[in-house]
Amino acid sequence: MQEQDPNSLELVRAAALRGVAEAQVIYGQMLLDGKVVERNALSAFSFFERAAKGGNVMAINMVGRCLDQGWGVAASPHLAAPWFLKAAERGLDWGMYNYATLLILGRGVPEDRSVGLYWLRKAAELGHAKSINLIGGFYEDGWEVEQNRAEARECYRLAAVGGDFRGQFNFARFLAQEGETQRAFYWLRQVPKTATPAFLEKMRKFLAESPIDALRHFAASLDQDADDAVPAISPEFEVVQC
Repeated sequence: MQEQDPNSLELVRAAALRGVAEAQVIYGQMLLDGKVVERNALSAFSFFERAAKGGNVMAINMVGRCLDQGWGVAASPHLAAPWFLKAAERGLDWGMYNYATLLILGRGVPEDRSVGLYWLRKAAELGHAKSINLIGGFYEDGWEVEQNRAEARECYRLAAVGGDFRGQFNFARFLAQEGETQRAFYWLRQVPKTATPAFLEKMRKFLAESPIDALRHFAASLDQDADDAVPAISPEFEVVQC
């Protein structure tokens, strides 16, 4: 458990108990993460719910997340959907992304990729990297849009620069296919910094089975220091809207 100033932690807790919505969201996230206080998903859900009832848009989204993932409450994507939609309609990019994800997968709601893409585009306009990455998938696979590798590549690049680990992997995948393996290595080295263990396992499997020799060799180096073998190439930081 990380060290935390006990005074600041107590101030957040006290403010949350007094009904300050912003503090309730912060303290709820602390309880959910279990890094600075003992993890208690049930209590986290309670604080999110209280802040949501007060109209806090991030809390509204987090109630949806708890319901979707089963954090402190029985998992129910169906019940999560209206919370995500409410957050989306109030302009929160994360609400847009989460609601779009349910629509695309047909989890808790009827599958509707067209409406899902609508919300992803709304979130992308706000610079939401994960949404931009998913739009790239639409262009790569030809979902609801004409298949377009160039558009997919640009979306993945923007998502990678924006810090999304899936975007970093997808952009690296495209670069490797184009023969730019050194640039691909740069982005692959960024992925473990923020990726989930489950995604890293999938990435290792993909690289190990790749027909590209350089990627198969790279797979064996993933457990080394993240700074090893990173080429002295700076990523591109142009902002071009998807």
